[in-house]
Formats: sequence, C-alpha cells, structure tokens
Amino acid sequence: MRIREIHTIGLAGGTPAGGWTNELGVHDSVHTVVAVVTDEGVVGFGSVFTSVLLVSGAVEILKPLLIGECALEPQRVSEKLDRQTFWMGRGGAITHAISGIDIALWDILGQVVGQPVGRLIGGRYRDRVRPYASVLMDQPSALADRLARLRDERFRAFKIGWGPFGRVSHTVDEAIVAAARDVIGDECLLMVDAGASDGAWSHGLKWAVRTARMLEAYDVTWFEEPLPPDSLADYARLRAGSAIAVAGGEVLTRRQGFRPWLEAGSFDIVQPDVTKCGGISTIRDIAVLAREHAVKLVPHGWNTAIGLAVDLQLASAFADTDLVEYVAGSPYIDELRQGGWTLDEAGMLDIPASPGIGLDLDLDALQRYSATPLPATIAQHA
Repeated sequence: MRIREIHTIGLAGGTPAGGWTNELGVHDSVHTVVAVVTDEGVVGFGSVFTSVLLVSGAVEILKPLLIGECALEPQRVSEKLDRQTFWMGRGGAITHAISGIDIALWDILGQVVGQPVGRLIGGRYRDRVRPYASVLMDQPSALADRLARLRDERFRAFKIGWGPFGRVSHTVDEAIVAAARDVIGDECLLMVDAGASDGAWSHGLKWAVRTARMLEAYDVTWFEEPLPPDSLADYARLRAGSAIAVAGGEVLTRRQGFRPWLEAGSFDIVQPDVTKCGGISTIRDIAVLAREHAVKLVPHGWNTAIGLAVDLQLASAFADTDLVEYVAGSPYIDELRQGGWTLDEAGMLDIPASPGIGLDLDLDALQRYSATPLPATIAQHA
C-alpha cells in the first residue's frame, strides 16, 4: 500500500476567544488537518498545531520523500523525513508537519490491520480515562460561572490558564484560583497554567516560587508553564523547591529536545504535544525517556478532535498517562467528531477500540471550518 496524495486543510473561524487569535492577529488558522490518501483508497487523518501556511509549505518540501512510500511503516517513514530535512530547521515547521503525517500513517496502519493505534504502540492499560476541562482564565465571577457549568457536564478535573493570571497582580491571581477551587469543590482536580510561553510574559523564577507557594494552599495538582520556555535551569530550581508538581514541555519538539529537560530534573509532569513534537512515533520515544526519569507524561492537547482522539490512544498505551486535556468549548474539539464526546457518570471518556485513531470525523464540520473546498478524495471518504 503506497502513499498517493497528501492534503492540508487549515481550520479557521472556531478558535476559542483569547486562544492564540490575539497573538496571530487576523490570521486565525493555528490548526491544520493533514490527510494522507493511499493507492488503495484508505485515508488517514492527522492534526498539526501550526498555521496552514507553514504546514502546506512543509508538506510541499516533504512530498518528494513521501509520494510512493509505504503507507504501513509510520516509524520508518517519519524517521526518514526527519533525517533528510534536518538542514531545514530541526524542530520547527518541518517537524510540526511530520507530526501530522506520522499520525495519519498510524491511523492508516490501524485501519488496515483492524486494531486501535494504542494497542499497536503499547497495548491497552485502560479503556477509559479522565479528561480535564481546559479553560482560559477570566475574572473570578465569570470563571466560576463557567466552571460550574462544566461541573454540571460531569467534568471532575479542571485546568485554568492564561487570561489575566500573572498579568495584573498577585491579589488577582489568588482571587482567580480561590474562586475556581470554591466552585469545583475539594474532590475535583485543579491545575493552573501560567502560560509563560506568551510572547509578552515578563516574570521569572522569584514570581514562580511565590506563586507556587500560593497555589499549594489551594491543593493545585500541577503548576504549568510557570517560566519562559527556555528557562531550563530555573525550571529545575523551581521543581526542587516546590511542594506542588511543575509541568511543561508543550513547546518542545523531537525526542532529542526533551532529553536535557528530563535529565536536568526540570519537570514532574512532561507535556509533549503529539501534533507538533514529531507525532506518535516520537511521543512514544519521549514516554520511554520520561519513565526512565520517573516523570509522568500527560499530553498537551490544545488542538482538535483528531489530537484528542490520538491522546486517548496514548492514554491507553502509556501506563502512567491517566489524564487527557479537553479544550472546553472549542468547535474543533466538539464538532469535528460525529456525535461529539460524552462523559460517563464518573466524568470519564471511553477510549475507542475501533481501528486507527478511532475517530469518526465529521466531514461536514471539517468543511465548515475550512476556507477552501475539501479535496474530492477527502470529501468522498466515509
């Protein structure tokens, strides 16, 4: 079975308010769907957390290395792409595009052999997993109202991030966290994401240390991205002195990019994003590294229904991955899966056992959020 076509579909019009739109101005497309079509008509889908302009350009560079390749060997093909394009910028748009292609190839392999990807890459340690509702912060009263609605929808784990946190005052920061803990109750998990990868972030280690102490009083499970994304040594210092777990790694790519952070002891929770770190093939390697350093892996998942479907498969395959990120209120999550997602009474999501990544993609919704008509081979795919 050979690769015949590769298509990129930029998503726009559904980015959650405050979720990257401000950073990118009028260009709203920060998620790109990648579709790989085989000569036998099997179609695999991947997702990339990168602008369609960059992904499309990268795919054009990669096509000569891909067209005619075996569609049933994702690990080898992705390694080939990485090795033969290293001079074009390791870890950047090329690596992001490889992530989406790799996911699509694993999806194809799973479909062809009739097995879920999770079983192919490790097995099924679990058949359901707890999603945490990932919410952009707001003023305390507005945030509390939103969290209350999500609790009514059976969520029992929550991550609040970005917004005014760390951008106004310590008083505001604590008021936000206090309001969140009050409305969700003591029995629910609460995580806090400072969002220090924001281009306008201005705090360093002393702010992070002070804030971590405040968060401890509210039983916060982890403190995410508390420092700028290149502050490896300060992450290690913060982790060494913090009573709560320190999380990060969403901006890192390639397995080689994660090694120094894990060896330095910078994270309690490492958060590679499968849609940009290099795909399923790479995140499996990162999971091995994390386990060797006694670090828990919880994938970063601010992306699409395709990304969430993959994260569910990862949660089945990795023994310690017992949480997945669920971007609450995102059309790219809620609408791109036929029938949407349903939490059970305990607030858990089933991990599909169907072949591939286990996603019934809603092509009408995909077209609705695409600026251009879907390619014929995709539009006809069922």
